Amino acid sequence: MFRNLSFSRQILPILALIGVAIAAYLILVGLPDRSTSEPAEQPPKAVGKLAGEARVAGAGIVEPSSEVIDIGSALSGLVTDVRVRPGDLVGKGQVLFTVDARAARAQLAQSDAAINEARAAIAEASAAQKTARQQLDLYRNLSDPAAVSRAEVIRAEGEEAAATSRLGLARARLAAAQAASGSARTEIDRLVIRAPIAGEILAVNIRPGEFVSTMGGSSQPFMQMGQTNPLHVRVDIDENEVARVALGQPAVISPRGAAELHVNATFVRAEPLVVPKRSLTNSAAERVDVRVLQLIYALPESDAFRVGQQIDAFIPAKAAPAKRGG
Repeated sequence: MFRNLSFSRQILPILALIGVAIAAYLILVGLPDRSTSEPAEQPPKAVGKLAGEARVAGAGIVEPSSEVIDIGSALSGLVTDVRVRPGDLVGKGQVLFTVDARAARAQLAQSDAAINEARAAIAEASAAQKTARQQLDLYRNLSDPAAVSRAEVIRAEGEEAAATSRLGLARARLAAAQAASGSARTEIDRLVIRAPIAGEILAVNIRPGEFVSTMGGSSQPFMQMGQTNPLHVRVDIDENEVARVALGQPAVISPRGAAELHVNATFVRAEPLVVPKRSLTNSAAERVDVRVLQLIYALPESDAFRVGQQIDAFIPAKAAPAKRGG
């Protein structure tokens, strides 16, 4: 039976059919899934009146109304105490953290001792000057000039001059000691870092026992704070779209990835300087070689926004000029 089989007429067609079946199976299994589904993140979209009108789109960042304030230290040293945590509301002048002030306190104690020593020297020189002047006045007011020798008068004059000189030196030492004391007190006060404004603590990047340096060695600020009531958004408008923006009009703001949430933000100001684009959205079509106009808007009170969060904005565009008839 096998001798009568023909490879070209019988076996080869069977192998071809098997290969076609395998290829068809692989093609069917390898087809991409073309079923549709809702996107994980809703794309940004204009809503309300802006949905059907001319508008300009922009991206931005949520920031405090005071902008983010980086808290530093005027002097280097070890952190001895951190008084706040992220999220704390602080008043202007409230202590945020302290730096080791033992050296400054020792300098203050030394200056205070020098002040006491100078005051004692002033008292001694003043008493000696008073006694010398009284003695000199007594000699000068004698009715009989011959009653006192010229040598005694000269000695009294010398003692008065010496006491006056010591008094002036003691007063100079007192002034120097008081200046050194004031300098030490200022240094102690500078080692207590206080809030420059009333606001919210956004980040704390130091711990007790860490060394803070004024030489700029750290890549991040020691603390960050800002006034978060209200919050602002800084919207970047492409320089090619700047001429179309209707400045002063409110904007529709949505958190990135949550287009269904939107608020109307109030125009605050336009920054006077057009700057290189720094806030990136990680979009594949995003251009980074452009300059942007930064518009500041105030957000209404909402739990949907946090400092540093990316947002999408839609701003009304200027009305197109009417075409003149021919």
